[in-house]
Amino acid sequence: MLKETEDNIIERLHNPDTKNEAFSDIVKEYSEPLYWQIRKIVLTHDDANDVLQNTFIKVWTSIDSFRGDSKLSTWLYRIAVNESITFLNKQRTQNNISIDDADTFLVSRLESDEYFDGDEAQLLLQKAVLILPEKQRIVFNMRYFDEMKYEDISEILETSVGALKASYHHAVKKIEDFLSARD
Repeated sequence: MLKETEDNIIERLHNPDTKNEAFSDIVKEYSEPLYWQIRKIVLTHDDANDVLQNTFIKVWTSIDSFRGDSKLSTWLYRIAVNESITFLNKQRTQNNISIDDADTFLVSRLESDEYFDGDEAQLLLQKAVLILPEKQRIVFNMRYFDEMKYEDISEILETSVGALKASYHHAVKKIEDFLSARD
């Protein structure tokens, strides 16, 4: 979405007469990319749909506080990532999973997901990604799969570019080590 268009949508969001239509435009424009971002974090289709719905509810209830200090897309991604993390934390608590066992829990969810249609190599890569600490996993997914710029990830995660580069480097090294151990 172009910056002018974002400015236009923000203006319409703050106008009571056009707020509903502008929100509908946001849902149409961002549902798919946000779904896939969420899906990479929570892994299953059904959970991703639930988190996406929660994300849009949070967007709707927070729209009046959005001042436009960041890009609209950045704000939306930040909410989606935060909602995804909140969801995973609730899942861990409900299932009594410790942080140390979280990767095993996520791998079992991936393997049982009826919508996962990847081959053995894709499954192995996903397992490698799932062994990463949560923050590294999110950074790796945004950078590697979504090809986001570090500057955009920095705004979404509210982390310095330098820290993100280090996090990505460590993630790649851990994934390489995991895959090498499988050979």
